[in-house]
This record gives sequence, structure tokens and C-alpha cells, in this order.
Amino acid sequence: MRETATAPTAPLRARAEIDLAALRANARTLRALAPGAALMAVVKSDAYGHGAVRCARAAVEAGASWLGTATPEEALALRADAGLPADVRIMCWLWTPGGPWREAVEAGLDVSVSGLWALREVTEAARAAGRHARVQLKADTGLGRNGCQPADWPELVREALRAEAAGLVRITGLWSHFACADEPGHPSIAAQLTLFHEMLGYAEEQGVRPEVRHIANSPATLTLPEAHFDLVRTGIALYGLSPSPELGSAADFGLRPVMTLSASLALVKHVPGGHGVSYGHHYVTPGETTLGLVPVGYADGIPRHASGTGPVLVGGKWRTAAGRIAMDQFVVDLGGDEPEVGAEAVLFGPGDRGEPTAEDWAQAAGTIAYEIVTRIGTRVPRVYVNEEPSGQEPGDGPEAGD
Repeated sequence: MRETATAPTAPLRARAEIDLAALRANARTLRALAPGAALMAVVKSDAYGHGAVRCARAAVEAGASWLGTATPEEALALRADAGLPADVRIMCWLWTPGGPWREAVEAGLDVSVSGLWALREVTEAARAAGRHARVQLKADTGLGRNGCQPADWPELVREALRAEAAGLVRITGLWSHFACADEPGHPSIAAQLTLFHEMLGYAEEQGVRPEVRHIANSPATLTLPEAHFDLVRTGIALYGLSPSPELGSAADFGLRPVMTLSASLALVKHVPGGHGVSYGHHYVTPGETTLGLVPVGYADGIPRHASGTGPVLVGGKWRTAAGRIAMDQFVVDLGGDEPEVGAEAVLFGPGDRGEPTAEDWAQAAGTIAYEIVTRIGTRVPRVYVNEEPSGQEPGDGPEAGD
């Protein structure tokens, strides 16, 4: 996990500033959008690159009662290292045979089961641990990834109930995941909701009494109240980014981006017209100009696909990556401006100062904002601001927790 002191002791080549007040405000906004449901803060992949431990703590401070990870290793690390209240539930869903089932059982994690092999492994782990396992049965309602197919659902439910009757498991949840909730009006949304109701109904008729039923991810939390059920799982929205431009911008939903990525210019120099820049000379200066060297590259998670298009704010002006983005650095054409070496180059942030956003980089690279923030690598320190709640934070108000 990428943990960095709140304030660096020396100037940094690059930094990803993580605004925990913005994250707490986003969590409160999401709770208000689903007032009848509990909030799961999804902190998989080191909280989408923001730092799992600190983001988990901030989300819990803002009212999240569940945390979600993909792998059991992520969940076990959170339980061991984050200092969370004992009643905060942690769920993980991406298992392979031979995984750390017993450790998960002993840590009180909620584990997802999509097939009989997983149910049998967690049942054996519970027997060995001498305590019941918390199990959530996942239904494949149309995404086609993890989850139990409708044809196999009766057998999985039956076996889970047998294990529950034997005191080896407690079926704590029934859940699924949308395929196209970020595409308004997509026919699969209604089809998945219908099938989810049917699979829930079958399980409950057989005697399953889940604590939570859930299918809503970030886009469904924002736009599909009929999908909120007992719990909503918010990932990208928690970090202040819109799941899809088609749904609206982050600001449209009252969300604020949490990460600001910046670097210090490593060099500023004059070059003549006709000067090639970076590998392959895909950019050649149109005339005499100044070039600035930004000391981050694809080894830091800056997408090479944004070569020639990636935007950067330097000296109050948007610049564009000139030529190829290399492993450790790229160049911007400063158009004759002469900022000092060490001047700040802001790659993305909330946009308050006119800087690009993660969505701008996603458009430049032909990808999604999820990938832009998540791929920022370990060479870039995470610098945390607003770690402690103080007074009325952005997003606070009488309705925020209602």
C-alpha cells in the first residue's frame, strides 16, 4: 500500500495529492443519494490508486459501514493495518482455488462465492478454523464474469443452506453486478434487475435470510434508485470521478475529484524551429520555442497512448505532451514562455485552477478515468491533505447524512 507522510520533507519530482476532505464529502453525497441503503466504499487496487488505508479510514469517518476489495489479500491487509472499528465489514470477491480462505474466516471477512468449488473450500476452512464463515452468494444476472449462472443457482443455494444448517457458514448477502449501468437506457439494465429479483426470490423462498442484497455500483447508485436495495457499492464515484460522461460530469452529481497529480519541471530550454522532440520525432517544433521537461512517464502510469495529446497546466496555460511520452519523462512545448526550472506542472486535478482533469487525460488516451488514476505508479508519492475532519467540510449540510 502506498503510504506517504502528509507533508513531504523535501521537494518532490512528482506527487499525487489526495484530498481526504473531498473523499469524505463524496461519501456523504453518495449516502444521501441512497438514503435507505448502507454504503460500501470500494477500495480495491489500493483505493483506485489513492491509498487504501487512508481512504478506507476517511470513508468510514463519513459513514461507510462496508469496505469492498477485489482480492482477499487486499481485504486481509485492511483488516490488519487500517485500525478500523470492529463493526466495519470488509468484503472481497475475487477468489481462486487454494486462496487464503481460513485467514479470511478468522479475520471475519465477508467472502463472495460464485460456484460450488468456492463454497466447498470456504466450508472446509470454516471447519478447520472452528467458526462459521460469512458468505455472500453472487448471481450472474448478465455480466458474464464472476457469479453463478441461473441454471446452477438452485444447487448453490441448496448447498449453502446445508452448510449454514451445519453451522459452518452464515449467508450474509446475495448480490450481482451490472454490465451497462453506465449506459443510460441500455436494455440489459432492466433485464438484469428482473433476473436479480427472480434469483433473490428463489433463494429467499428456500430459506436464505441475507443481511444485505446488492447490485448497484457507482453508476447505478447515481442514476438507478430502484437498484439500491440494502447496500450500494461505490468505487470511482467515491474518488470524485464520473463513471461515464454519458451520465454526467462529477460536478453534475456534486462530486469532487480527490487526486491531483503534479510534477516539477526538470528543465526549461530554448530550441530552434525544426527541432525534433522525443523518440521518433513525431513532434517537430514549428518555430523557435522553449521546451519544458516533465519528469514522469509511462513507468509512473502516464499513458503512452496520450503522446501528442495529453494536457498539462504550466504557468496558468494548457500545454500538450509534445511527441512521445517516454518511460520516465515527456516534453511540453512552452511556446516561448520561460517558467523557472522546478515550476509546477499539473497533469490533472479537480479543475478549480483551470487544470486538466483525469477525464481529460482519459479522452486524450482513448480510455476511461478509472484507468488514469488507478495506474499512477508507486514511484509517485501519495501526499495526504485534510486527514482530520475539521468543522464543516465541502459537501456538509443538513441533508448530507439524511
